[in-house]
Amino acid sequence: MNDTERIGLKFVSLVNILEKLRGEKGCPWDKEQDEKSIANYFLEEVYEAIDALQEGDTVALAEELGDVLLEVIFLARIFEEKKQFDISHVLDGIINKMIRRHPHVFGKETAETTREVKRKWNDMKRTEKKRESVLDGLTSQAPALLEAVQIGRRVSSCGFDWEKQSEVLQKIKEEIDEMEKALISGNKNEIEKEMGDLLFSTVNLARHLDANPELILRKMNKKFIRRFQYIEKEAEKSGRNIHQMSLQEMDKLWEEAKGME
Repeated sequence: MNDTERIGLKFVSLVNILEKLRGEKGCPWDKEQDEKSIANYFLEEVYEAIDALQEGDTVALAEELGDVLLEVIFLARIFEEKKQFDISHVLDGIINKMIRRHPHVFGKETAETTREVKRKWNDMKRTEKKRESVLDGLTSQAPALLEAVQIGRRVSSCGFDWEKQSEVLQKIKEEIDEMEKALISGNKNEIEKEMGDLLFSTVNLARHLDANPELILRKMNKKFIRRFQYIEKEAEKSGRNIHQMSLQEMDKLWEEAKGME
């Protein structure tokens, strides 16, 4: 038995486990779940997998990817019970899509660059889904940062984009100048508009760097939490509450935490 066959048997085993858990003599908790509850767990598991990936914890990542796969099969099982589709339909769909959208690999077409591949992929996707606009079909449930990335990618595929990273950086500097003017004016609506422009331009710089701003911000949040908790611990060691510390004292401890990294 080769590796592919072994993987196939394990996949079938997991499908059978879900069938049993949802069966007449299965688990009460598993039988109570529906697509809405599993959607929440699905999202949680994806974020936990991303955390493990960012931290470079391959043991945790392998476990979290298993949890993600479980939720995929769980959702497929729920809809199979509704007689709408099953995991086989899911697999057929993605297999056919990957072959269809890679005619330069599985067919006779050619694509020499990544840019050309992306353009053809987006053209096929828009035709298949009968979209009139390049921006039709954006993920409505996506975080705003991710949606901004998707918008940038879509319009970039038809040439509406900066050519160089330095050009995006210059745009950010322009937006900062506009933000300063808005702050001076004190006009709340104008300030919010300029903040939106600044955030959108920053997201586009991340896209040009092939970086995900959502993941970058998550890393920043963790770094901030880690450094601030260091300040709290040091305050506790000195017998004080953090609210009793001056800003200068906290800044000094912040720099200590930063230096330790």
